[in-house]
Amino acid sequence: MASQTFRSLRERNARVFFLGLLVSNVGSWLQLTAMSLLVYRITGKATDVGLTIATQFLPTLVLGAWAGAVADRVNRRKMTLITQTLLTVQAMVLGVLDLSGHINLPAIYALSLAVGIINALDNPARRGFVTELVDPVDIPNAMSLNTAVMTGSRIFGPALAAVLTRSIGTGWCFIINAASFFAILLALLSIDLTKLRPVVMAKRGGTPVRDALHYVRSNNRLFLVFVVLAIVSTFAFNYNVSLVRLADKRFANRDYFGWLLASLSVGSLVGSLRTARLQMVSLRYFLGNTVLLGVAGIALAWSPNIAVGLIMCIPLGIGGAAFISATNGIAQQECPPEMRSRLLALMAVAFLGSTPIGSPITGLIADHVSAEWSLGFGSIVTLVCAGVAWIVLARSRNELPSESHFDRAHTSLDHVVPS
Repeated sequence: MASQTFRSLRERNARVFFLGLLVSNVGSWLQLTAMSLLVYRITGKATDVGLTIATQFLPTLVLGAWAGAVADRVNRRKMTLITQTLLTVQAMVLGVLDLSGHINLPAIYALSLAVGIINALDNPARRGFVTELVDPVDIPNAMSLNTAVMTGSRIFGPALAAVLTRSIGTGWCFIINAASFFAILLALLSIDLTKLRPVVMAKRGGTPVRDALHYVRSNNRLFLVFVVLAIVSTFAFNYNVSLVRLADKRFANRDYFGWLLASLSVGSLVGSLRTARLQMVSLRYFLGNTVLLGVAGIALAWSPNIAVGLIMCIPLGIGGAAFISATNGIAQQECPPEMRSRLLALMAVAFLGSTPIGSPITGLIADHVSAEWSLGFGSIVTLVCAGVAWIVLARSRNELPSESHFDRAHTSLDHVVPS
């Protein structure tokens, strides 16, 4: 079972890339957590934290789909090298401003917007490059391991932030993040180019974004996943807003924020690896984890103490990571190779691009209703969304596919393997 879960790591390129990505993302989560704590320290309002997060992810909403079209037409490795270098510079500037005492809310907003623009370009290129590291049959596994690395790094990043912000301050956290980017840059430069899988480049010209949207709309399975992803992501994944308020108000110690995120990430790692062991990802698995995400969120929101809260974070992380991994797996199973970056970009628009909408709403609920409802509201929306999706599928001409039916229908990968 373990060999199936980690089968992509048989490839040296995959091992090198994922190791560099792990180190880099520990730094990224360190910065994101420290930034939320910094803003909350400056203003004391969850709404301002939400606006900061919204600023960072607004470019993905606006530019994400077009960035995917660009990534389908260029060398994804070179594009990732450029974006990761720019992210290094951004983190360094943020750290210098903080350490020199010149940091303020407008500067944070400006630098959040800058990192958002860079990430909008980086996301489809970097994730699309993952598909070049392994054989086509292992692409769903590689995408799940990519999610495992991204979520697993969140175990250490927030926990480090909880410790380091008290001992050395937020400024040095940003500097450490800048240094961590050298791991992914070195990994990209160490890739054996002769072992990369051939890439089918999208043709220049035409209407690439419109074509991708049309493809999603014409594929009922993919369209359902896309709609559920967009709604749930808008309201249920604003942890950097809801948990900082929950730690402060319900558990009476804002320093618990980093530990809540770390515990959440333990579950996220488990959820990602659970998905990685699957040869194919079914809609039943996708919706089942959507339900787990909603139920666990409600349990965490009204946990009686921090100990129970930390425990409840684990199933929340399992459901959330499996939910995300399943969307990526289904998308890669359903799309042709020349459209992969565009599909990944559209998924990023739905998942990350919804943050500018959901984060301020979550912040307003946290400040004016309660910390509990800032998380509970999104969890209830998640359960309602999952229920509606089950009903839609039950009323369709085909029953909800079981694992065996899904496997029979999609055993052939001819539609994702270049001829």
